[in-house]
Amino acid sequence: MPSGVFMRASRFVLILVIVVSFVDVFAASPGADSPAPPILPKQFAEWQIQGAAQASKDAAAADPTNAALLKEYGFTDFEAATYKSDDGRTLKIRAARFTDASGAFGAYAFYLQPEMAREEIGDQGASLNQRVLFYRGHIVVEAVFSQLSVMSAAGLRELAGVLPRPGGNAGNLPPILAFMPHHGYARNTEKYAEGPLALAAIASPLPADLVDFSASPEVVLGEYSTPGGEATLMLIEYPTPALAAEHLRRIDAAHHAAQPQAGVAAIENVGPFFDKRTGPIIAIAAGPLSQSDAQTLLGAVNWTPSVTWNENTYFDKKNNIANLLVNIILLCIIVGATSLAAGVAFGGARILLRRFFPGPVFGRPDQTEFISLQLGEAAPESAARPPATTERSKSS
Repeated sequence: MPSGVFMRASRFVLILVIVVSFVDVFAASPGADSPAPPILPKQFAEWQIQGAAQASKDAAAADPTNAALLKEYGFTDFEAATYKSDDGRTLKIRAARFTDASGAFGAYAFYLQPEMAREEIGDQGASLNQRVLFYRGHIVVEAVFSQLSVMSAAGLRELAGVLPRPGGNAGNLPPILAFMPHHGYARNTEKYAEGPLALAAIASPLPADLVDFSASPEVVLGEYSTPGGEATLMLIEYPTPALAAEHLRRIDAAHHAAQPQAGVAAIENVGPFFDKRTGPIIAIAAGPLSQSDAQTLLGAVNWTPSVTWNENTYFDKKNNIANLLVNIILLCIIVGATSLAAGVAFGGARILLRRFFPGPVFGRPDQTEFISLQLGEAAPESAARPPATTERSKSS
């Protein structure tokens, strides 16, 4: 067999190994998304689960009445379970998971009632009699005790600590919440909306067509006490100040329109309201307000520019740069080992074939293995210097 055949075969094997290695590396690194972990644990504090948790990806299983609203907030799945303590008390837990903390906060604020008492459970919590509502990260939990005890709140805090957490920026709350004033705020009245269904559910002073959710705004509102009575403060944050200025002109045009006009949305049953723009935020104060009270309330909303990183950092296992570097190192090791093995096999095969099959193919005597310049050999005496007789003849 000629040596060229072995050369081509070894190259083919090397290329095949490299391709297979690349396929294995990229199939292991950016593979399919792993399934989400279960929401509820089998045991926490003094509570043991009874049977198996009921899981569903249908928002109607969590709330048949407001299923569409939960989907707008980014609902992903739901679990419900019953727990029992050693003393015979029972605890029913319903947990809904959302794509990020913004959706979880919106759902939590939607179910929050003004008469609930504040509880230090999870990120935010509240209770009313035996019912406790809280959210942690991107999960909203409703717990109903058959009988309360002094350790009920501590048990739910332990539950909040073992709930799955979102990765990256999915655990951050909307920045617009930080611009809501604290002075005069009525407890448990803060609401958050990401779409028209939520906007209608939270009794917004403006209709959805004026807010224009096609421009990707975020809306938060709350009730405030003023000398003139209860007022509603609504903040609408748009991606850019230019979009906010354009939508403010639309709102003012609809507010001051004496007659309904074609192409201009009308504001009905809102009453007098005042508005202003600060950066990308539109602030609206509605209710029985005097101009001075409205200016005081709106004056507490001031946007200050800040640099934030809002892109997903992808610090999960699938997209971690460290995994990519490890896979590259493993690929280099595999390619190097394969190349070394192929070289040893090729050289060894040639030696064995020449030893066991000598002849015109593998043992030709006229075939030179290495080209040598023979620089270490001494030059012949005759070539080093001319003969003496020649020198004498020339001199004579």
